Amino acid sequence: MADDKSQEERNSVIRKKMLDMQNIKVEPMPADSPWLRPARMTFYQNGSKKAWDLSRVHDSVAIIVFNITRKKLVFVRQFRPAAYFATLPEKFQDIDTSKYPLEQGLTLELCAGIVDKDLPLIEIASIELREECGYEAPPSAFTHIITYRDIASTTAKRAVFYVEVTDEMHKHPGGGAESEGELIEVVEMSPQEVNDYISSGEVQSPSAFLYGVLWFLSNKKDRYS
Repeated sequence: MADDKSQEERNSVIRKKMLDMQNIKVEPMPADSPWLRPARMTFYQNGSKKAWDLSRVHDSVAIIVFNITRKKLVFVRQFRPAAYFATLPEKFQDIDTSKYPLEQGLTLELCAGIVDKDLPLIEIASIELREECGYEAPPSAFTHIITYRDIASTTAKRAVFYVEVTDEMHKHPGGGAESEGELIEVVEMSPQEVNDYISSGEVQSPSAFLYGVLWFLSNKKDRYS
């Protein structure tokens, strides 16, 4: 393993840092945001004028990670401002975290990252696996599962990969890139645990997570049953 600390100990340290937040405000988005590039498309359809508000965002990769040594799926948990924002009143304001607990912004996700390097997607997936989960796996170990597009108000391509890892491949602590200020917990769940989670009725996870889990449970029964 990468160090002597247990994953639970590392997650405890990360969680403390992750939720050490003050002076939270909801403000109008500046026009020069590097992450969201909004626009309005207008058009005539069947004789009627219509409009649709859009935003370009970065393409991304996501990885379904299965540790075959212990037959556990490997996920990440982090604070997502958008998830937290969804729990707040729809107005610009300072946020009272005693009224709106920060834990409401924690999400369980696939290991993933935006495409911000001029590299093949499979190499970006390998980098994200190392940075977020601590596993060293060559690009040849990854299998491309699907690429899909956002189709609502954001537009981007999402590529999903599958990779199998072992305990011996865990060379780094994980937890995200410190130079980028990432704070990420690494979470392991058995196939049964994750099946119970997605069957619970309401989950704090994005659609790529749900797709990845269902794909794994349907297509890799020989690896965990």
